Amino acid sequence: MTAGSLKIALAQLDLLVGDIDGNAARVLGTAAQSGAADLVVFPELTLAGYPPEDLLFHRGFRDQIERALTRCTSATDLPAMLLGFPEYTDAGIYNTVALVAAGVERARYRKACLPNYGVFDEQRYFARGSAPVVVDLRGFRLGLLICEDIWQRAPAQATVAAGAELLLVTNASPYEQGKQASREAMLRERAIETGLPIVYVNLVGAQDELVFDGQSVVVDRYGSVVSRAAAFVEALATIEFRRDADGRAVPQWAAKAIAAPLAEAEEVYRALVRGVSDYVGKHRFPGVVLGLSGGIDSALTLAIAVDALGAECVQAVMMPSRYTSQMSLDDAALQAGRLGVKYSVIPIEGMFAATLAALAEEFADRPIDATEENIQSRCRMQLLMGLSNKTGRMLLTTGNKSEVAVGYATLYGDMAGGFAPIKDCSKLLVYRLAEWLNAATLAAGETAIIPARVIERAPSAELRPDQKDVDSLPPYEILDPILEAFIEYDQSVEEIVARGFDRVTVSRVLDLVKRNEYKRRQAPPGVRVSRRAFGRDWRYPITSGYRR
Repeated sequence: MTAGSLKIALAQLDLLVGDIDGNAARVLGTAAQSGAADLVVFPELTLAGYPPEDLLFHRGFRDQIERALTRCTSATDLPAMLLGFPEYTDAGIYNTVALVAAGVERARYRKACLPNYGVFDEQRYFARGSAPVVVDLRGFRLGLLICEDIWQRAPAQATVAAGAELLLVTNASPYEQGKQASREAMLRERAIETGLPIVYVNLVGAQDELVFDGQSVVVDRYGSVVSRAAAFVEALATIEFRRDADGRAVPQWAAKAIAAPLAEAEEVYRALVRGVSDYVGKHRFPGVVLGLSGGIDSALTLAIAVDALGAECVQAVMMPSRYTSQMSLDDAALQAGRLGVKYSVIPIEGMFAATLAALAEEFADRPIDATEENIQSRCRMQLLMGLSNKTGRMLLTTGNKSEVAVGYATLYGDMAGGFAPIKDCSKLLVYRLAEWLNAATLAAGETAIIPARVIERAPSAELRPDQKDVDSLPPYEILDPILEAFIEYDQSVEEIVARGFDRVTVSRVLDLVKRNEYKRRQAPPGVRVSRRAFGRDWRYPITSGYRR
């Protein structure tokens, strides 16, 4: 170790919620692998995983946390460690980090700012900390903060006033489109305000609908990025701090330590892949099964599943009806062949006809309508769930956000399943992702993953003759911006109309969103990639007399 220097390892890890012993083992193993690091910084709530939710209320959970903390604190042959855990006291539970070194706990800091918006519900669980904490390590005065604390001015300023010369921030900051740019803009602002460099360590991996992208970063006192870990993968990166001529702590910059940010489409696609990989893997499913219709949504879902799990773990099933076009049959078979997945063709005509025959007397003198379309969708789910039950493979749902928003999906039909990879992707985003995927594949000298006709053809559910989505919905170029304005930005009819949309169309779309909340409550979870997804950050009443 060099005198007057401090080497900090940023441990960007995927930690499993509730696997306290396993997470403690990851902490100790990572610290042992950190080389010449003086300090290893881990993500927020390291031992519990994030978010632990109501597990925090279980007495057995508390006992395991306390034993794991003792185990990590007692390690005497490892570098110093900054790790997070829920701290249980008579006054409540705190979201806490402890700096431990040489078998001794040197400092403990309690999170001061508890987010209670969007996907966060920390005020349900945690008491609020207040006092800043600064700890000396190898002659460097380290200020400790946790996630939301750095997004607010007061905690950082209080920590500076307490004598900090370097800020360490542990985080479990979930991914959404554009999040890393906003993080780094905030860190730049905070670094300039305080005049201090900042080490920001983020969680990676997926937990239910949340995906944590990592991208741990170090900025100097001017807010310039001097280190950035790659997105969506585990990493252990070391940064060295030395003192300049004025005695300030200065990070040592190295170009190779700065991972390039991803383009938007690639970033979203990798988030979806990580979400599927971790959800299936952490639940220990042997693989997945999905319906492959020849349309864009199932085509993209299949590609994501293969990238997440490997072709050997994926089964695609084409279930044609009397309305399925030859184009759909051909394109589904072509994509399945290109990806090398198990591919089955199981017609539903017999099931469909038998169901109609069974209901013939009940349906007598009633016109054909969406009922017959829904029956086809539910026939398909019977087959897919049968395969799922028999093989143990989880059923992936292939619907997108636009459809789920307006109810253009069949409850207990194509909405059924265990996980919905593109649930938070609008139809237009689905097309952008498919086009990016094909372009990336072609650029690598390989055959396009998704057949061109799947992208080029007009979208159709193929549940009646010559059906097109625009028969029931506004064009997606109109529908998706209206939905985004309402769902993600809470805009009123008047505000959306002012954007240039027809009032009748806007009112109709928003009414569809309202009427179909009961369906969304029964839908499977899916990967969150937007500012606001249909999940933990959407709490719209099912029963409501509100009129727009």
